[in-house]
Amino acid sequence: MQFQTAILIAAVAGAVTSVAVAGVPADEAKKLGTSLTAVGAEKAASKDGAIPAYTGGLTSAPAGFKVGDGVRPDPFADEKPLFSIDAKNAEKYADKLTEGTKALMKKYPDYRVEVYKTHRTSAFPKFVEDNTAKCAVNAKTTNGGRSMEGCQSGFPFPIPKTGYEAMWNHLVRFNGLAFTVKYRNWNVDASGRPSLSTEGVIVQEYPYWDKEKASSGVYYKQRISYTGPARRAGESMMIIDPLDYTDKDRRAWLYLPGQRRVKVAPDLSHDTPNPGTAGSTTFDDVFLFNGSMDRFDFKLIGKREVFVPYNDYRMTYRATADELLKPKFINPDVVRWELHRVWVVEATLREGKRHVYSKRTFYLDEDSWAAVASDEYDARGQLYRAGFAYVTPSYDVPAPSATIHGLYDLVAGVYSLVGHSAETGGVRFGKALPDREWSPDALAGGGLR
Repeated sequence: MQFQTAILIAAVAGAVTSVAVAGVPADEAKKLGTSLTAVGAEKAASKDGAIPAYTGGLTSAPAGFKVGDGVRPDPFADEKPLFSIDAKNAEKYADKLTEGTKALMKKYPDYRVEVYKTHRTSAFPKFVEDNTAKCAVNAKTTNGGRSMEGCQSGFPFPIPKTGYEAMWNHLVRFNGLAFTVKYRNWNVDASGRPSLSTEGVIVQEYPYWDKEKASSGVYYKQRISYTGPARRAGESMMIIDPLDYTDKDRRAWLYLPGQRRVKVAPDLSHDTPNPGTAGSTTFDDVFLFNGSMDRFDFKLIGKREVFVPYNDYRMTYRATADELLKPKFINPDVVRWELHRVWVVEATLREGKRHVYSKRTFYLDEDSWAAVASDEYDARGQLYRAGFAYVTPSYDVPAPSATIHGLYDLVAGVYSLVGHSAETGGVRFGKALPDREWSPDALAGGGLR
């Protein structure tokens, strides 16, 4: 009953999106580690037991894993689906499906969701849990929710009261301090033909999670060196996102080998078409949402039990592009879905702001705070795109990573798959690069053919 009351309070508070809230009272923060997990998820099982109680997550590697390897064996490889959901029985499960999932089933009668046993595998290092307890009472949003302060190396709002607070948990979600991926992005057109939109090497760092720093000022860095297709080989891009968007926005640079120079690229954000998907998605579609929250008003709706992609080890680390990329949609035989509790955040375009989306709905996994699904609506208010992130916890860190994600364009009948690395070595965690590697000059040097 106490948790249901908290949900109601959160939903009401979320309507007042421009008010800054400085943490929660100490008495409420005591729920962390007792009725709530250390990062704010409900510890108890669901009423019907379909979602089990949280017992600490997955922290031990299965047989066959080699320390330092980028490919992680599937600890649930022997499990079989419990049941399938498709257009024929979608109505039975309608309350546990996102609008995007239902739209895919309506558009493609042969699309289906294979539902497996739920495993709450998300886990974190002890310093993340300890710092989250401190942040719960000290963190606050400023600048109308757009900026955040008072927290380092912890989830700032484990007991969120507004949509902005919940989205900040997603933006700074824990993916370790740094990792490298040699990746491929794929587009599949309306005829069912897949094409390689981008290939390259990404270095991603999260200075926010450097526990040796009192404050980082920056929560996210991304540096990409493109190796394909041939027309893009030699290009490179760098993005740095601040915690405080009051005085400065995202900083971004591009290196173009044809010009032999680095140029500032302030447009690599919001609804600018993303060249990484050949323009089929926007820059802020990456990870389902990233960057500044200045274009939308974010409202916390509450919590739901929803079928979402989860523990997708086969898809992330084993499935080839040929196996994955089928006409109309990703091969349902490869994608694992589970029932999880998610926070629902509704984003509505602010008056006077411009964006290709008029409304967005985000579904944030309560255990990891990663956005695991999203619905995007066009200017007419019609469902336009549906996004899914495929959470695959890295038990060796531990970190509940979601490095691979995809978006379906329900109007054009095309889809994109971003961050596929099963054929290129997987995801490797490591140390942060020296600060000098995050300069425009270093970007130029790394982008030379």
